[in-house]
Amino acid sequence: MTVKDAIKEVGQAVIKDKVFLTDLDQAIGDGDHGINMARGFESVLPKIAALADDNDVAAALKAVGMGLISSVGGAAGPLYGTAFLRAAGACKGKTAIDAATAKAMLDAAIKGIQDRGKAQQGEKTMLDALIPASDAFADGIKAGKNAVECLGDAVQAAEKGVEYTKKISATKGRASYLGERSIGHQDPGATSSTIMLTALYKYLKQER
Repeated sequence: MTVKDAIKEVGQAVIKDKVFLTDLDQAIGDGDHGINMARGFESVLPKIAALADDNDVAAALKAVGMGLISSVGGAAGPLYGTAFLRAAGACKGKTAIDAATAKAMLDAAIKGIQDRGKAQQGEKTMLDALIPASDAFADGIKAGKNAVECLGDAVQAAEKGVEYTKKISATKGRASYLGERSIGHQDPGATSSTIMLTALYKYLKQER
């Protein structure tokens, strides 16, 4: 089990769903979310593969963050790039991640997205998946679950968050131009966030 392999699984999941994410974005956004995110991870994955095999989690996440910022167009690059950089800062010096550290990383990523995007939960953004995921992770910790079990709960909460975005109108980004016409469509950012969490969970569960 290595951080490089985990990132590879996450990146490949996003690349695999490029068309799906782009179709979602064409309905309410610029129509390029999947294309941009796939391009970003196609650029990042070779850089991750070239890193030292020392399982330095922070170094790997920093490489992802910097890579996404430099290669992903639109708002997604800065938002996801900042999220990965902040998560890296929350696990500096770690080669293994326990539940408490994982929660701190997720919360740092969320704070980075909020700082960069000036968004809150309920505005039809990736935060509508990530904040419920964080809450579910916290509940898992309180219940004495390990990091992988907590992540499984977080994935379920994120999936519900994606469904919730279909019921609300967008107030941020290009989708906000549609107002109530955005209702009925799921948010591409919430979807790509959930794809990443799901891929990470499947990898970690398989490697246990």
